[in-house]
Formats: sequence, C-alpha cells, structure tokens
Amino acid sequence: MKTTKKLMAAFMLALALCSFNGAKAQETPKYDQGFRLGFGLNAGYATEAPYKLTLGGDVRLQYDLTKRYSLTLTTGYTNLFVSESDGKDLGFIPAKAGLKAFVWNDQFYLTAEAGAAFAVTNNYDKTSLLLAPGIGYATKYIDISARYEHYSDFPTLNSDGSMGQGFGQVALRLAYGFKL
Repeated sequence: MKTTKKLMAAFMLALALCSFNGAKAQETPKYDQGFRLGFGLNAGYATEAPYKLTLGGDVRLQYDLTKRYSLTLTTGYTNLFVSESDGKDLGFIPAKAGLKAFVWNDQFYLTAEAGAAFAVTNNYDKTSLLLAPGIGYATKYIDISARYEHYSDFPTLNSDGSMGQGFGQVALRLAYGFKL
C-alpha cells in the first residue's frame, strides 16, 4: 500500500512537472530607461519666524527606472526672506536625492527627497538636514509640484525672542524638463 502511494505521488509530480514545462512568462514591453533634466522655479512660505517668503531655482536630474519609478538628484539655490527688523535673509544650496513614484495616469506622482541644505550667506556656515515629501503633475515637458521641506538645523526666532532651531516651508515648483 505504501509503495502504491509513493508511485502515485511520483506519477503526479512527474505529470505536474511536464505540464508546467511549456508555461512561459508573459513578455512585458520594454521600457526605454533614461535620463531627464529639468529646470525649475520655486516659491514658498516659511512656517517659522523670522523667515517669511522663499524664492529659488533648481536643476533636477532624473533617471527613469521604470515607467512608474524614477530616482532624482536636485540642487539649486533658495533664499529665505525676512523682514528688515528681524535680521538678514538666509540663502542656501540644497543637495537632495529622492524617489519619484507615478501613482495615477502616469502623470500624477508622489516624491520623497532627503539631503542637506548648505547655508551660503550672512556668515552663517551651518549645514542642515533637509527632508522633502511632495506631490506633483508632469507631462512630457512641464512639471508642477507642491512640497513641504523641513530644515532641522537652521535657526528660528521663538515668540519670546529666544533663538530656536528647525522649521519648514511649503513651496510650489514649476519646471521645464526634457529627455537627455
């Protein structure tokens, strides 16, 4: 009886292996991976005093891994404006790496970037951690996005007049991009 069960199991296994031998994976269309370059203008509003409005420009290099996922490298220049009574403006150069994921109709995307913000004005030489989640819409040439950027180490002004640390900004980006 045991021998019959073993032979039956071996026969079923051989039959299963033969039936799967002809199965093939569906061929997926090949996606043309490649680089894109974009030039953007940014405008925003800082969430903490003494900063008010922000303006900047950036350059973004994007590598499309698939039709839906891309890696990004972004740099540029951003200026944080303050009122005259609160001190001097703060300018910095951001350096960010991130992931862009298209989630709807291959045009709407979510993005997450992390990097550093290097202060370059007012004899302020501190570097800050920079984190930036965002959402956007992109076509073949135009990219419009909204994001929140957090700078963990830049100075702020508390309501009691003492110095604090860390703030964010809400910003809009309008960019022109193209394939390289």
